[in-house]
Amino acid sequence: MSEPASISSGIAQRYATAVFDLAKEGGALAALESDVEQLESAMNISADLRAVLTSPVYTREEMAEAINALAEKMSLSQFMRGTLGVMAQNRRLFALPQLCASLRGMIAEENGEVTADVTSASVLTKAQADALASSLTSRIGKTVKLNVAVDESLIGGLIVKVGSKMIDTSIRSKLAALQNTMKEVG
Repeated sequence: MSEPASISSGIAQRYATAVFDLAKEGGALAALESDVEQLESAMNISADLRAVLTSPVYTREEMAEAINALAEKMSLSQFMRGTLGVMAQNRRLFALPQLCASLRGMIAEENGEVTADVTSASVLTKAQADALASSLTSRIGKTVKLNVAVDESLIGGLIVKVGSKMIDTSIRSKLAALQNTMKEVG
């Protein structure tokens, strides 16, 4: 991991632990989960927001005003508003994506859930996604939420990542293995 990414993750983890503990004590984990979803959505949609989060051009006060306006507009919980305010004052808003990822993991663990990253060659139908989720749930023993992406270069099959485990049933990987086997023979 590169040093800047490692630093961002460390900073985000400390903020995430603090806001998670406060929300848990206050019985507001559902509100915190909603806040995380809204923030991730806003960061994905708005290039302007991403610019404010990462640009050194804006002053602390401008960043705090922008993030407070955003928090007000999105009706974020007091726990998240406070955290974002402190992050803006300390010029740490660049770590917001990592904060959201850390919080998502903490909330999932608290709820006994695990996220599976699934990459498929084509879009999964609801029935296929439900069948895959129930199969993984029975195998892992925890509720599984799917994070699905499409990569047409797989040709067919799936790549499923759950924690440190990966299952690759894609045609692309099978063809690569066959190609390596043929090289070894000849």
